[in-house]
Amino acid sequence: MALIATGCNKKANLTSGIDLNNLDTTASPVDDFYQYACGGWMANNPLDAEHSRYGAFDVLGEKAQADLRAIIDSVSEIKNSKGSVADKIATLYNLGMDSVKLQQQGVAPLTPYLEEINNLKTREDVWNEILKMHHRGNHVLFGVFGEADKDDAKMCIAWAYQSGLGLGDRDYYTTDEGNNKNIRKGYVELMAKEFALAGYDKMSGIAADKLANFVMTFETRLAKSQNTRLENRDPDSTFNRYTVEEASKLAENIDWKGYFADMKIDKGMKSFNIAQPKYFKDLSKIIAETDVEIMKAYFAWHEINSAASYLSDDFVNANFDFYGKLLGGREANRPRWKRVTSTVDGAMGEALGQLYVEKHFPAEAKKRMEVLVNNLITALGQRIDKASWMTDVTKKNAHDKLSTIYVKIGYPNKWRDYSGLEIKEDSYYANVVRSNVFDMDYMLSKINKPVDKDEWQMTPQTVNAYYNPTTNEICFPAAILQPPFFNMAADEAANYGAIGVVIGHELTHGFDDQGRKYDKDGNLHDWWTEEDSKNFDNNKKVLVDAFSAVKVLDDPELGTLYGNGELTLGENIADNGGLHVSYLAMQNALAQKQVNKEKMDGFTPEQRFFLAYAAVWASNIRPKAILQLTQMDVHSLGRNRVNVALPQIGEFIDAFDVKKGDKMWVDPEKRAQLW
Repeated sequence: MALIATGCNKKANLTSGIDLNNLDTTASPVDDFYQYACGGWMANNPLDAEHSRYGAFDVLGEKAQADLRAIIDSVSEIKNSKGSVADKIATLYNLGMDSVKLQQQGVAPLTPYLEEINNLKTREDVWNEILKMHHRGNHVLFGVFGEADKDDAKMCIAWAYQSGLGLGDRDYYTTDEGNNKNIRKGYVELMAKEFALAGYDKMSGIAADKLANFVMTFETRLAKSQNTRLENRDPDSTFNRYTVEEASKLAENIDWKGYFADMKIDKGMKSFNIAQPKYFKDLSKIIAETDVEIMKAYFAWHEINSAASYLSDDFVNANFDFYGKLLGGREANRPRWKRVTSTVDGAMGEALGQLYVEKHFPAEAKKRMEVLVNNLITALGQRIDKASWMTDVTKKNAHDKLSTIYVKIGYPNKWRDYSGLEIKEDSYYANVVRSNVFDMDYMLSKINKPVDKDEWQMTPQTVNAYYNPTTNEICFPAAILQPPFFNMAADEAANYGAIGVVIGHELTHGFDDQGRKYDKDGNLHDWWTEEDSKNFDNNKKVLVDAFSAVKVLDDPELGTLYGNGELTLGENIADNGGLHVSYLAMQNALAQKQVNKEKMDGFTPEQRFFLAYAAVWASNIRPKAILQLTQMDVHSLGRNRVNVALPQIGEFIDAFDVKKGDKMWVDPEKRAQLW
């Protein structure tokens, strides 16, 4: 391992990697480690009106946005050849920033689409409108995407998936949990307001509040037929192969043959996946029974809602008042430049990414990450060998899968071609639509063809990481490879605690409750013995129970809410595995004298490891955001990724001398024993 120079002077110049200002030393690390490790950060970074949650990820996200803005400014300041990528970036950005033109145009860029919908007369017209909207990336009723065939992961096939809810998730329509009643009321009010702003009430001759109630009633019926988020986490139940003929019997009012022909993906199609068969069976009946006028109102709303963020301020503000304030808990919208930068990033992410990497990602960082990843892979192999609950045959299969993981660091080997994307100077929204069509065509073009393993699912400027089970790959974009995750100037104990755990987390996703069902080739294939599966399920229940027992919210207006250990299970397993694996990798590095074994800033390397881990999850968050994320997010809240995760780790207990009776204590026999 050659992560740092071995000369004494260079080692001595390394920092501990722990920012002492982040600590709250008035708190006890054995009772509330999150407050101890992050309390100073939280006090120094109060929430502003723009954020409902603000943490270490957001700090880097803001930095990445500022870097992108500087890049966009630099390409906008020079004369670019017409149609070049730089010209497209500058044109789209300038249109989004031209507030005068946006106010002057008002609803005009959207009006042709609403007129098209208002002119629908027959059920055949309705079907043709579904096709048009899907081409524009507006997935009303359902969506069709290109994803790996889980029986043959080298091939990309069509997947049909439930979609079409303006609130995003069925539970908002079907339960009264938390703030859901107020959210439904606010959603209807938003629809009525924007139907009137768009002039669709006058266009259709139907009052805006009546149109809104049409849509709410219709979407509620859709929602009741949809899977829950928890049900959609099961890769076995969401892979259901159908031929076109079989699908037509399941959902006779969906013209599958015509759909695939219109999308130009019928060539070579033998079968496709219907992720939620019950939903599509119900949807077929809903389509047949719903009046054309109601379908038109539903289509019109989804056109308005998809356009609102790119129109004049009255639309933007109405949209934010609901989605930003009521739903998300934010007090003020992001500045225009941030919103527009995000739009350009979404439209031409890899083009910006190529420029971002040239400016902000040193070659040395990639080399050090490659070594770190290899060390983590070695440590996971050692953990597999030591897993007393696994049989030898399953251990061999686990090693086979681990040895074939494809590692992506920093940026893609090849960049996406944007020459086919047309950007004009007509309107901001028109270009967003063109970008959506461009992306939809790009995605559909992959169907019924071999999977491109070199393609990235994130851009280099994304502050995140991922594991993809069907390609058995882990990916770490350039933007996450900086403090507090990865510090070139710090001793490696902190790097193992931060980016090392992130690496271990993504590696462990290959063996979590979902990833374990895929083999080394990415196929959905049970390679476990019955005994191993039983042991795994018994151990994972420890994490389910621990995270479900936490009261995450107790608010006089929003009510009391506990964590959802089932929904967050995969991420909690990955955290548990990432901590174990990266800690072992650090111990290996200590044995090879590649980590400073002495105290730095008063902390041992073991303590620095866990302090660096906690610092990654430092954040402040509003009650509405807690509510929204607990209902919808597969990730636990940052506080719980520290205070609930660490008591399961014996090495943490030892590092901070946690004793029975301390709040961070869990009896050894009750701790999760997975990876």
